[in-house]
Amino acid sequence: MIIVLYFLLLGFLFVGTVLFIILKKINIHTAAMAAVMAFGIVTQGVLLNFFGMPFFLGSFGKILSIADLALWLAFLVSIGMTIFKGEFKMLHYANPINRFGIGTWVAGTSICGIIFYRQFGAGAEAQALAILNAGLWAFYIWISLLGFKELRTSPIGRQAHGVLLLTAVSTQSLVLLFNTVFHEVSAVLNAALIFTGFLFYFISAWFILKRYAVRGWNAAKDWNNTNCILHGALSISGLAMYKSGFADGTNVMWFWLAVFLVFLIVEAVEIIRLVLRIRLYGFKEGIFTYDVTQWSRIFTFAMFFTFTFFIESPLQAVILNTGIWIILLLLAVEIYLCAESLRRKQVRIPASFRKETSA
Repeated sequence: MIIVLYFLLLGFLFVGTVLFIILKKINIHTAAMAAVMAFGIVTQGVLLNFFGMPFFLGSFGKILSIADLALWLAFLVSIGMTIFKGEFKMLHYANPINRFGIGTWVAGTSICGIIFYRQFGAGAEAQALAILNAGLWAFYIWISLLGFKELRTSPIGRQAHGVLLLTAVSTQSLVLLFNTVFHEVSAVLNAALIFTGFLFYFISAWFILKRYAVRGWNAAKDWNNTNCILHGALSISGLAMYKSGFADGTNVMWFWLAVFLVFLIVEAVEIIRLVLRIRLYGFKEGIFTYDVTQWSRIFTFAMFFTFTFFIESPLQAVILNTGIWIILLLLAVEIYLCAESLRRKQVRIPASFRKETSA
């Protein structure tokens, strides 16, 4: 009886979200699934590991999971509507950089598949979803390869940013999904996906570093929110290696140290950027204006937290006990900014985000 009530709640939230999208005439941006990724890893990674399985499988954990599933389903419907209206190419494919945002669809589906399996024990259904998601991933990788080719030969390549790293994130998310919903996963398949993820990481990082390896760029104006995926993609790679058994504890520990170093470097730039933006634009416009790419920061922080949970380090307790509240604070602020934006009917893509994706 209780499980029926949960599914009724899922249906209610799903229908309500779809109706809101339709009535507001909102075109879901390509990378909007980053919100699903952020909610998912906070629920599945941060809250589960910090508060334990009883919390995760309790009523509050299930409601949070259901909310994320409803958002995921509503976004899928919105994407389907763009296909029906003939707007898919214009909204999601035409811009070579924006195209990489489709990786959030793969990663978002992966985390929802894991939640669906663990929360509701839907084994066969979750396995079918994993197979379908693998097909979506193959399509995404194909168009991403075309995107990399365009970036290499077009001036737009000089505007590359962290969204490219979703090629690595989406690939490693499949490793986590497969090793959760299937009883046995071939070591060859795990190794192939993990190495493919690292390959895409280095290709993407090369484009990004090439952009910033010149003089004249300004941290406040030219550093993109999505660049925090530089450490987020490494965190999910480390977690994939650990969960799949690809690497032992010692090797994972050394890898974590490398991720921690990248985390410190990237977040140092973020702090400099924060100070500069406040000086240029003030608090409200500088840091308290909603932008869909801000979900990537929550995802990367939560992913680093989750990866840290599985390693042995003198810093582990400090990071976990401090990080939990930082992540929840960031999530609360982002939800508030998103709600405030929708309340003011700012449903169009803001100029700042267009710059994130096309500049």
